[in-house]
Amino acid sequence: MTGYASAQHGTSAAGAETEGRAAQARRLGLEIRSVNSRFLDLSFRLPDELRALEPALRALLTAKLKRGKVEVRAALENEDSNTLQDPPARLLQRLNSLQDSVKSWLPNAAPLSVADALRLCANAHPGSEDWSEAVPALAEEALAALLAAREREGKRLAAMLQDRVKQLRELAQQAVPMVPLLVEQQRQRFMERWKEAMALTDGATPPEAARDRALTEATAFAIRIDVAEEITRLDSHLDEIERLLKKGGEVGKRLDFLIQELHREANTLGSKSAALDLTRISVDMKVLIEQMREQVQNIE
Repeated sequence: MTGYASAQHGTSAAGAETEGRAAQARRLGLEIRSVNSRFLDLSFRLPDELRALEPALRALLTAKLKRGKVEVRAALENEDSNTLQDPPARLLQRLNSLQDSVKSWLPNAAPLSVADALRLCANAHPGSEDWSEAVPALAEEALAALLAAREREGKRLAAMLQDRVKQLRELAQQAVPMVPLLVEQQRQRFMERWKEAMALTDGATPPEAARDRALTEATAFAIRIDVAEEITRLDSHLDEIERLLKKGGEVGKRLDFLIQELHREANTLGSKSAALDLTRISVDMKVLIEQMREQVQNIE
């Protein structure tokens, strides 16, 4: 299911200067995004300082999530992003020496810009904070918020599925009385055809044999269009869907299978249709089942 959550953590600015630069307060931001997927697919976008913590984050998410395309983003920022620290003179001297060495071999090389010098000086002194405890704790906080968001979405999806189940039951109930009515109408037509045939044969064909043939045809027709078995199986699948929705938990794959079975029964009902009303019911069922299929793919 889809979801989004974020959490932040800050560090104190207190501390001694490092290489002539005052320690800055830093802020760690972590985001977890989740979109629909049949399987669990984790991806991480972490700064270099946090790369070593990826296995711990992966284990944390794998223990709580079973499906979904999940992306974890983390960023480290200074609390005052507009403040630039003066680069240490020793580093600037070192950069200048390295630049002279490079230009002695590559005279046409472009000189370092101010931005290049600031970036290289910043990278020379990465943050010294220990994030090994803060990052997992922050990830747990964000993950709890993500699970809560997914749970709220799950309740909305369950309510929608319950509504579709109700509509399918109503359509099934409409189909039940149609079959006996169709059988009786067809039996009447067969008997009328039998009487007409008797009038044309002038007694050449025994009346009992012709009547038995007409009743046999009517019986075969009744068997051919009987959808009681399909309605019974459809009701059984709907009962199981309702049970799973009330139970909760990891029911996505079970629901997906049951939706396939519902579609099979609706198809069979349509193929046995002997009236436009039954055909309409079959089509309406397939529309509802397809709506359920699209949403079931989102349920974990």
